[in-house]
Amino acid sequence: MSDSPDQLERRIGELRSRVRRAVADGDRSLARELRAELRRTERLWDTAVMAPSAPEQARVIPVREQVHHALNLLGVPAAPKLILGVHEAFFSGELAAGQLTSLRRDEERSFRSGPHTRPYYLCAALTADLLAPARGLLALSTWPAARRMIGPLSPRVDFLTAALRVTEHLEQLDAEPGPAARRLLWRFAAGIPRATGPRGSVEPSGVRAAAHAELDVHLAVDAASREEVAERAAELDPATQLFGARLQGARAQGIRP
Repeated sequence: MSDSPDQLERRIGELRSRVRRAVADGDRSLARELRAELRRTERLWDTAVMAPSAPEQARVIPVREQVHHALNLLGVPAAPKLILGVHEAFFSGELAAGQLTSLRRDEERSFRSGPHTRPYYLCAALTADLLAPARGLLALSTWPAARRMIGPLSPRVDFLTAALRVTEHLEQLDAEPGPAARRLLWRFAAGIPRATGPRGSVEPSGVRAAAHAELDVHLAVDAASREEVAERAAELDPATQLFGARLQGARAQGIRP
């Protein structure tokens, strides 16, 4: 029997944590092996999510589930604009910016009224200094805590990681990418040195190679920083770990940079 999307997501989370540890330990051989296994597992997840059963195709997919799909594809905290871009490029159904405005607040209210009653929550990424909600970013509660921490290098690392995930997904498509997918690829290429080819051409393989080259420079330092912040966050209550400390609350709890 094939693994369910939820089981594959848990496996993906475990593999990402092992990749980060291998990189932090300087074991590049193990890191390459784990990345290859991670990509295989992500392809299985893509297949499971992108080929739903007929009854599932007929139902209206809730907004939170559509955002969950996009964030799982990206694998990193993301702003609504990127989430909408990924949804438009790879998923069906209507999703508008206005539908995401109060989503995180709604998820926090749900968690506080009945903690851990849902399989996942759309939660916050947390700033490294005060463990406050990072402005405009959404994350998944099922991710390792360190992935939701935002240190000095994290925005760049997350951009490059998202570029890798999108290019790998594009290369797995049976058909030519549509206009929305091409726009998304151009968006990443514009922000990565040497991602474009001759005469400004943009292909997934070129963007992937350029993103990998820069990511290798930053990943170990960022991973160590995020792990340190995650250790501090573990001292907070469960709701604050997921949705962040407000400024007054952070001071009251003695949170320090």
